[in-house]
Amino acid sequence: MAHQLGQNQYGKAENRIVRVTRTGNRHEIRDLNVSVALSGDLDDVHLTGSNANCLPTDTTKNTVFAYAKKFGVQSPENFGILLARHFVDDTPPIHRARIRVEEYVWDRIEIPDNKARFIGSEEIGHSFVRRNTEVRTSEIVYDGTNVQVISGLKDLVVMNSTNSEFWGYIKDEYTTLKEAYDRILATQVTARWKFGFSGAEGEQEPNWDRSYQQVRKHMLEAFAETYSYSLQQTLYAMGTRVLNNRAEVDEVRLELPNKHHFLVDLEPFGLENDNEVYYAADRMYGLIEGTVHREGVTPVIPVA
Repeated sequence: MAHQLGQNQYGKAENRIVRVTRTGNRHEIRDLNVSVALSGDLDDVHLTGSNANCLPTDTTKNTVFAYAKKFGVQSPENFGILLARHFVDDTPPIHRARIRVEEYVWDRIEIPDNKARFIGSEEIGHSFVRRNTEVRTSEIVYDGTNVQVISGLKDLVVMNSTNSEFWGYIKDEYTTLKEAYDRILATQVTARWKFGFSGAEGEQEPNWDRSYQQVRKHMLEAFAETYSYSLQQTLYAMGTRVLNNRAEVDEVRLELPNKHHFLVDLEPFGLENDNEVYYAADRMYGLIEGTVHREGVTPVIPVA
């Protein structure tokens, strides 16, 4: 019985790329997930194993990064068109290219006019929060006498595109991590905070909605304004900022996975990467956890 090869395509899926455009201290972020699928004269690679017409998927991945550096990212559509035209027009065996682009939108963390909005002489413009990801949480325990309220949030994704370093750590025979003096710091915040409210007779309840918004605001401002030498330092600054500004909160527990962004080596393509093009890794990741509480308060929030 004769068999015939049908429709086929190949490429590199889910290339996670973050492009930072730096204009002084005010940065712009385009965070993309790019998938490439190519079709054309590819019968031989299936039927005989000949790779003569096959552009390696690793090359398509490299092209995505190189194009982000050379042309920037004006929009997902424009970037996809540039890539598709390149693969078809510059690779004769390829007749069709499908580029799928997902964009993760980041909003700038705005610092109020009455707060420190400048670093040196430049306005802060490198701190971002990812849109429409967070979930508000609450846990209430009542034992017949006392009420315990633990509020929180999860999946609050934030990023500083600069003002973060990591160096001076322990090094042994298994250490390969290079010291970083200007890096992206990004995390997906899970936070829980315990109120001093006990539900005693006559005790007034806090304004829960306002308290949530204010705690969130203070955590974001601390993240944006802290020049960080470690994610642990940022965690402590976020918890401390909440306790300093919200008298109703006694304890803050934070879980901060380090959402690593690695500079892409563009030297093989004759391009310099001046902290502009990054690979966004989702696994593995460092997980930083800690509690900040008022002096004399016994922490009660459990480790998740």
